[in-house]
Amino acid sequence: MGSIVSVLEKKDFVKWFLNHYQLKKRECVWLLNYLVSDDQLMERVHFVEKAEYCPKAIIMSTQCADGVPFRFYKQNVLTTDAEKSFHDIRLNQEEDIYLELNFNSSRLTPEYASVLEENPYLPENMTTDRKYGVWAEMVLDQSLSQFRKNSLMEKINKALDQKDEKSFQKWSFELRNL
Repeated sequence: MGSIVSVLEKKDFVKWFLNHYQLKKRECVWLLNYLVSDDQLMERVHFVEKAEYCPKAIIMSTQCADGVPFRFYKQNVLTTDAEKSFHDIRLNQEEDIYLELNFNSSRLTPEYASVLEENPYLPENMTTDRKYGVWAEMVLDQSLSQFRKNSLMEKINKALDQKDEKSFQKWSFELRNL
């Protein structure tokens, strides 16, 4: 997650996102299009997770994801009316906007990862938990990779013992591509 994302990268991501996903509320589409149409506004947009902790935040969900269709937070006020958020953004263009998008496989999407920024408003204990979560994911990925490698090695050895060249070639190919 980077901390400085260019306006062009953000605009390209929003265009990509709108071409690949359908939001639960159609007003969200015009709100995103409004943001994309103004470079100065896009400079103030930050894609984050857990946006509800930010002073001014928008949370949008796609049809394919769980989550509320739309929420706008400003200080301690919450609304589900996209029109109110539009007016607030239009009238307060000097304020940063923290945007969270809920869609399937968002954590696995390189396009989203390229614009995702660290949320500066997360409570301290959440940032620590997040670090542990990232470390846990790394350990798990490494363990799964090692398990897969060991499993393939066993299959290769078995194929060699049985003089099964076809299986040997298959498992060796998979091991090389791991």
